[in-house]
Amino acid sequence: MIDFDPSEEQALIRETVRQFAENELRPRARECDEAAAPNADVLAAAHELGLVANALPEAHGGGGELSAITGCLIAEELAWGDLGLALGILSPALLGLPAALFGTAEQQKTLLPGLVGPSPGAGSLAWVEPRFDFDAHHPQTTAKRDGDEYVLDGSKCFVPWQPGLGHSWVVASQDGELVAFLVAADAAGLKAEPEANMGVRALPTAELTLSSVRVPASARLAADDAQLRCLLARGRTALTACAVGVARAAYELSLAYAKERETFGSPIATKQAIAFKLADMATEIDGTRLLAWEAAWRLDQGLDATREAALAIDKARRTALVVTDGAVQVFGGHGYIRDYLPEMLLRNARGFASFEALTLV
Repeated sequence: MIDFDPSEEQALIRETVRQFAENELRPRARECDEAAAPNADVLAAAHELGLVANALPEAHGGGGELSAITGCLIAEELAWGDLGLALGILSPALLGLPAALFGTAEQQKTLLPGLVGPSPGAGSLAWVEPRFDFDAHHPQTTAKRDGDEYVLDGSKCFVPWQPGLGHSWVVASQDGELVAFLVAADAAGLKAEPEANMGVRALPTAELTLSSVRVPASARLAADDAQLRCLLARGRTALTACAVGVARAAYELSLAYAKERETFGSPIATKQAIAFKLADMATEIDGTRLLAWEAAWRLDQGLDATREAALAIDKARRTALVVTDGAVQVFGGHGYIRDYLPEMLLRNARGFASFEALTLV
């Protein structure tokens, strides 16, 4: 039986992250969006909390407490503070979790210590491709074996590309099967062009072009097609939790504003149209959260969560957009002004329609 009551430890983690998001992320959300860069002090403070390190193996300095449910709780609270900063804070998981789950002993030894050290690390996973017919299960980036090496050709977009990034996992197709390779950021034949996106501007991303990029056979992630599909499910579950956080932020701002803003002598929250809109927003958020938790529970039980994660992200993409757009409407003309958060939340929410595996649980 599925039990969604958080444990005492999970409740403490959620409250700690909630306070961190309120005190550190939300106050800096606008400045980081305008600067199109994360705040280094925020990343360092988040690293001290061990939000990613806690899920990595104890043998490599982590906490050994990998839990998709806990990851969802953390992702939601961070995204409530700011989506771009949240994804930046969680980016080491993009490098660390694939290595921890499926990596060889040598890959784990190379990658994991740097993610649990005294200073924050950076990680990346290149999955999305700049094609209108992109299919996450069948990427058109190819990997061909050539002796003791693999040759990678293709392109990727929405790839987290923070300063100091050393390596990225690149997902490709080999004979119709999903494969992934560890590629150095400065690899010959790899070109990274910074992207200027509509939203999530606090997270630097790049479009990658791979032109006959050669990597040794030892760079291949020791995961088969089914295991990489499981990794995709982890990414979709994590993004659903982030979408819930963004939508919840929009809803809470709207509710507070509607109680304060008065027209014709009474708060607009008492108007039927506004009250019904707020009720619909709350309903959509709670439903989406439950879908994320169901997928996360299956992942924690070692069960196939492909279907549940797909349903969750599909719902999340619509919920995030509908709720943040609703917030702009509740705020009226103020919702379109940069002095208020709804316009930024709407820009951030629009990206979920294109995102895949920008974070993992």
